[in-house]
Amino acid sequence: MKKFRKVLDGLTTSSPGGTIGSPSCGSAAGTPTSAPTPKDIDIQETLVAENFQLCKTVRHGFPYQPTALAFDPVQKILAIGSRTGGVRILGRPGVDCYCQHESGAAVLQLQFLINEGALVSACADDTLHLWNLRQRRPAVLHSLKFNRERITFCHLPFQSKWLYVGTERGNTHIVNIESFVLSGYVIMWNKAIELSTKTHPGPVVHLSDSPKDEGKLLIGFESGTVVQWDLRGKKADFRIYYDEAIHSVSWHHEGKQFMCSHSDGSLTLWNLRNTTKPFQVTFPHGKIQKDGRKESCKPILKVEYKTSRNSEPFVVFSGGLSYDKAGRRPTLTIMHGKAITVLEMDYPIVEFMVLCDTPYNNEVQEPYAVVVLLEKDLIVVDLTQSNFPVFENPYPMDVHESPVTCTAYFADCPPDIIPILYSIGAKHKKTGYSQKEWPISGGTWTLGSHTYPEIIITGHADGSIKFWDASAITLQMLYKLKTSKVFEKPKPGEGRAADLVEEDPFAVQMVSWCPQSRIFCVVGISAHIILYRFSKYDANTQIVSLDVRLQCESDDVITPSENENNPCFPEPGSHSPQPHHQYPASPSSGTPEGNKDSIPCLKVKDRVVRVPPGYQAELVIQLLWVDGEPPQQITTLDINSAYGLLAFGNCSGLVVVDYLQKTILLCMSTLDLYGAADPYQRLTRSPRRNRQSTSGLTELSDNQQSIDMERSKSPTSDHVNGHCTSPTSQPSAGKPRVPMGPEGPRLTRRGPGRPPFRKAQSAACMEISLPVSHTEGYASRRAMLQQFHGVTMYSHDEHHTQSPYCWSERESRENSFSRSRSSSVSSIDRDTKEAITTLQFGESYGRKTDALPTPCLWVGTSLGVVVVIPMSIPTEQEERMEEPVTIGPSGVVLLLKGSVLRFGFLDCMGGLIQSPHEVWRDLNAPEDPDRPRRRKLINFSPSSSQDTCGEGHLAVVCSERQAKVFLMPSQSCLFVHNITESSFVLRADVVSVCNSVCLACFCANGHIMTLSLPSLRPLVNVNYLPLTDMRIARTFCFTNGGQALYLSSPTEIQRITYSQEMCDNLQEMLGELFTPIETPEAQNRGFLKGFFGGNAHTFDREELFGEAAAGKGSRSLAQHIPGQGGMEGMKVAASGVVGDLARARIALDERGQRLGELEDRTALMMTSADTFSKHAHELMLKCKDKKWYQF
Repeated sequence: MKKFRKVLDGLTTSSPGGTIGSPSCGSAAGTPTSAPTPKDIDIQETLVAENFQLCKTVRHGFPYQPTALAFDPVQKILAIGSRTGGVRILGRPGVDCYCQHESGAAVLQLQFLINEGALVSACADDTLHLWNLRQRRPAVLHSLKFNRERITFCHLPFQSKWLYVGTERGNTHIVNIESFVLSGYVIMWNKAIELSTKTHPGPVVHLSDSPKDEGKLLIGFESGTVVQWDLRGKKADFRIYYDEAIHSVSWHHEGKQFMCSHSDGSLTLWNLRNTTKPFQVTFPHGKIQKDGRKESCKPILKVEYKTSRNSEPFVVFSGGLSYDKAGRRPTLTIMHGKAITVLEMDYPIVEFMVLCDTPYNNEVQEPYAVVVLLEKDLIVVDLTQSNFPVFENPYPMDVHESPVTCTAYFADCPPDIIPILYSIGAKHKKTGYSQKEWPISGGTWTLGSHTYPEIIITGHADGSIKFWDASAITLQMLYKLKTSKVFEKPKPGEGRAADLVEEDPFAVQMVSWCPQSRIFCVVGISAHIILYRFSKYDANTQIVSLDVRLQCESDDVITPSENENNPCFPEPGSHSPQPHHQYPASPSSGTPEGNKDSIPCLKVKDRVVRVPPGYQAELVIQLLWVDGEPPQQITTLDINSAYGLLAFGNCSGLVVVDYLQKTILLCMSTLDLYGAADPYQRLTRSPRRNRQSTSGLTELSDNQQSIDMERSKSPTSDHVNGHCTSPTSQPSAGKPRVPMGPEGPRLTRRGPGRPPFRKAQSAACMEISLPVSHTEGYASRRAMLQQFHGVTMYSHDEHHTQSPYCWSERESRENSFSRSRSSSVSSIDRDTKEAITTLQFGESYGRKTDALPTPCLWVGTSLGVVVVIPMSIPTEQEERMEEPVTIGPSGVVLLLKGSVLRFGFLDCMGGLIQSPHEVWRDLNAPEDPDRPRRRKLINFSPSSSQDTCGEGHLAVVCSERQAKVFLMPSQSCLFVHNITESSFVLRADVVSVCNSVCLACFCANGHIMTLSLPSLRPLVNVNYLPLTDMRIARTFCFTNGGQALYLSSPTEIQRITYSQEMCDNLQEMLGELFTPIETPEAQNRGFLKGFFGGNAHTFDREELFGEAAAGKGSRSLAQHIPGQGGMEGMKVAASGVVGDLARARIALDERGQRLGELEDRTALMMTSADTFSKHAHELMLKCKDKKWYQF
């Protein structure tokens, strides 16, 4: 451990260039600047590289694009496969495991080794995998890759080690799951069908062994052919040819009948006594038309035929509806006797499975539930009640109920907030669920010792907010808030609604939450902010609305011919936006008829409304339309409950609101914030571009030459130019230049329908990937940032199926966002708008001469400028509600490379300084005369601040490309670290890890890195994601405790940790998938059934399929890929005395069963020997006295 001054003395300036092969590396360590430190600061850094390790912890939500389903009836665990190669294994709440196939191929089918703690998966790349579930993180033990044939169906009989694999060619292969090698026994398609058949039967769509005799294998082909194959005799017992294609087959448990579902919507029941024609043909949803013919129906994709001891059998199937009604929802039909129940689903059915009590297929099944896997949901239907209610799902499967648009992650919350949110949210839960316990109850999970309160907040496209309890790596819904209830519903046909082109006007863009004061702020896509206070009581409230006119006039054209040498600072009034409620709106001059001016995008309810307990809206702030142009979207927001202030900004300027007095304190453009301290010389705009009224992507594109020149330059050659948030259009020849004057007309604007870039957003947000090679230039970085900060916060292709742009336009979209370049790094284009990118309130020093810290607002911009604005806030409660808050002129101005992303404050001992906050008080609670409600503020007192920060503090500032540590109030830059040269930082935060603090960064090229504080020494740099798409970019967030999360798919939240301590404790926190359970005993079949029911129990698959009898399988057909160990190693993997005893007991039972079978065989041999001796003696007596010629 080094002292802070030793770090200063020992480190030398290193090259800012990145190392070869590591595109995201900056300088090797924090670089001390040449500025002398005003005093000797003694800070001991405790974090080292060994404190960090990156790993995934848990994945929440519904599996994206599911494809397969499996259930273990003994262990009672469920597995879901997905199109991206993922496998989710679910048990009781807390038992939730995610596995991923390395190939990423879609999962076609899943098969549990029932009660063995293993799972077989068949993937679209024609590979079989065996997963070991006897460990908390499952791993692949074996893989078998088929080379010449494609896998279509698999079947694994209960308590068998031989897996039947059907292929697209119609052949059936057999795989030993212990060694994962092919058997030499193959059922070829041309042997299965009759030689007289002239056509190929098609792929194998079904395989199952007969419940009556395990030596009989039923093979279903797609064309409608069904064959029962005698495995011992290697011949077909019978063949069925049906005109309609087969989708599935299901046996009756007695093995005398089976049912098939067909493509014409019919169900056929076949009796083994007569296989020439079906015993019964039904069209469950086919009505007889007037002409006497059956109406055509959709295919029945799957059917299950289950028997019950005390009632009629259940027939459950999906599909089969008639074609006559368009737009009908997908259905699951349950036929129980003569009763037919049709359950309509919200999404298409991917797969379903009937859950039964017994794992044996030759016993009465006794179904009790149906698991239905939909495209975007998982439901379980209770079959034991006549109305078939659904079970209440304990898993967080509804994260994507509306597309997620933003996320926030809070670790180590106040312990009382979770019970309060849960108690209020429980009042609004749906009813009508089944009263029985959730049937998927396998595995074990205990609350680990390393847990603390965690909350995840998700914002959605419909304006809803969800609070989730994320403690102990679980996820449970606590409370749901609908922000759309604050506004009036736009009536169709109204001018406001017709012009508002946004499909989701209430979509949540960002949230800000203070857990201590329970004040919650929501930023919406329609440039609105809603402030909520929490109350345990309902109330009648009038929502206060503030309208803000924030639109700087920098879009006006200045031509070089008339203002060649004039600086482009306009009159002060033209750059200062005005609050709508304090100043009269400027009349729109020269604008087309029908353009909007000084109206908000949404209409707030102006009446007294009854609000339930929970979060109650108190204040709505909306930006106004200006001269027919909608307001720019809000890019950043910060709220401080101790100050009673709210600040937000966009590419037009900054607004500070006093939410206690409901007044606007500051509303000005970014340029006016600097005053005389503007670090840039603003030059006139380039003469080559004139704005013109265009639409679509054409106005966002420069010519190819400028793009090529853009990419040929170093991305850091003029970093101070930042990124332009105003689109540029191609030059228009022959148009007259318009001079600018006080009364001069404006150029025609973009059009009164959308804000800049909103037209192109529907295409530009379609899962744009940013490979490393594309992030070297600013073009793709800018495309990402425009969507990330200024346009919209969710992908339209995840929510809307139609899009006006195709995928081939991706490259043009990435190149369509260009910025002007200048030879001078100290000047910027006039057309560039400087956006406010980050804000933070805190106790700091506005000027070098300040002796005591005062409330300040730190402002960061897209050009890398940091401005500190001091404020004067009354401390007494009465004065605070009456006296105005005064905001001083801008003080400190600091510079960094790239857009400023995050601020953090450290004390002189290196500890993190928390922002002042107010202790929560319920404003709707009944008055107590003995205890009047007064504001209680934490860390907001000049005297206490003087004790802790009187000697100054450290300010950590992180931008897209570098991080700096400043000493306040002297403004000395102690350390600077160039984080990346070839990419850019998407997210950065100062977080607490291992009782210390560090700076965590997530880059666009997928790197996650941490830097020590205050020396900015690199601690870890991991290439976590090879590509970063827009979804991950907008939802990635860090939190304390070394944790982070992001939206890995439109329906799933992935949590990760970069803390070594949490990685070490992760095994304890995860649930056990496998628990040693004794296999249920088979029912006693009785003497008559055993005598007449065939020799089902004497079938020896090993004798038939083993290498000795069948030989080795073809090596060219399938390639074995060994895993971590064989089946024996897997069985030994389970630990614990209970597991050992259970396995020993099972082994003894198996040994006793084998001894019993041996004794039976010995007795049978003795009986046969006695019979043979008797017959031989009788024959000898008969032939004893005969002569030779009498034979």
